[in-house]
Amino acid sequence: MGTVVALTGQFGGAKLAYGLQQLRGKDLALIVNTGDDYDHLGLAFSPDLDTTLYALGGVASAAAGWEPEGETRALQGMLKAIGGPEQPLLGDKSLAAPLLRTQGLAAGRRLTEITLDFCRHAGIAARVLPMSDDPVRTHVLTDDGAIPFPEYFGQLACAPRARGLEYAGADQARIPDEVLDVLHAADLEAVVICPANPYHTIRPILDISGMRELLRKRGAPVVAVTPIVGGKALKGSAGKMMRDLGKEPSPRAVVIEYLRLIDGFVLDREDTHLVESVRSLGVQALAAQTVMRSLDDRVALARTVLDFARTVREHRAMEVE
Repeated sequence: MGTVVALTGQFGGAKLAYGLQQLRGKDLALIVNTGDDYDHLGLAFSPDLDTTLYALGGVASAAAGWEPEGETRALQGMLKAIGGPEQPLLGDKSLAAPLLRTQGLAAGRRLTEITLDFCRHAGIAARVLPMSDDPVRTHVLTDDGAIPFPEYFGQLACAPRARGLEYAGADQARIPDEVLDVLHAADLEAVVICPANPYHTIRPILDISGMRELLRKRGAPVVAVTPIVGGKALKGSAGKMMRDLGKEPSPRAVVIEYLRLIDGFVLDREDTHLVESVRSLGVQALAAQTVMRSLDDRVALARTVLDFARTVREHRAMEVE
């Protein structure tokens, strides 16, 4: 078995990342979106990194996977009582990572180093890697101007119409050495794009200077998993954002976002009727159970994705012959 790299973010991506870790352990590397990072009360928050760490560490809440199980909000109540901000909501346990992250950054450590330390202490086998150590910030373009994604999603509940997105700093951001190492691994077996919003979660990763070109050049099969099932996003803002941007919320629309990058696409069984439509775009397609309601579902989907990547690789080899 070789190295598997996954591009990920959000709770849906973290679910699949958990399944991949169960199958590949230390041979899995996760490149995580940091375009949604923000500073609040002097602390450095990295929502997608922390969501991934909670899932892989086995401490994520079953009901709200972006925070630890048994979360409490005593601090939030006290902040409100003495005139502090009510948004974003802060969980007591969820403050641990931002506190240590802020301390590490202030001491001159890289975000990647800090995150890998979290992995070691939490007993996480996979390598959880920020997409860059340089700041990249996703902004949603609206009629009222550019709004940072955390504000658009958290405070404004995605209400403003999205006219577009920008990824400030992505063209100047550098790919960390640790990410370069895994993408240049001699045994690179597959690259997986986890089920997540293609615009504010996956696109910032791909827009890091040189990332898209490196993924194409490496030649390992790139397989994406749909974040849209039956015309709806299971979680988050993907469906609403697609409609705002004039795109139909469908697996085919997601494939179009990834054209000339992906070799294969996994749709949900509910959308089996769209398999041929995806194939008509020059992308191999597979319908499978993509809704992950249990830990077993996560592992099952991870196995399906890796098996599909192997099929894509074999098909490519046959075409060359």
